[in-house]
Amino acid sequence: MSLCGTDQDKKRLLNRLKKIEGQIRGIGGMVERECGCIEVLRQINSAAGALRGAWNQVVSEHLRGCVSRTDSKHNKIIIDELIEHLQKIK
Repeated sequence: MSLCGTDQDKKRLLNRLKKIEGQIRGIGGMVERECGCIEVLRQINSAAGALRGAWNQVVSEHLRGCVSRTDSKHNKIIIDELIEHLQKIK
């Protein structure tokens, strides 16, 4: 199954993920340069927030797309699948 969003949504998600990838590489560089722990922690927190933003985007698109567009027979399956996933989040 593919992502639910429009081509524009997918482009926005890919751009967001490329920025996150850059942030992660930057954190690796900070560790190699032996930057201070607090500086590294700030950047890790920033990257984690960016990942949460990407997660929120995909969940929103899933609810607006996959869930809202399915027939009632498949709707329960998709909703149960999402609930199961949400229960695993820590």
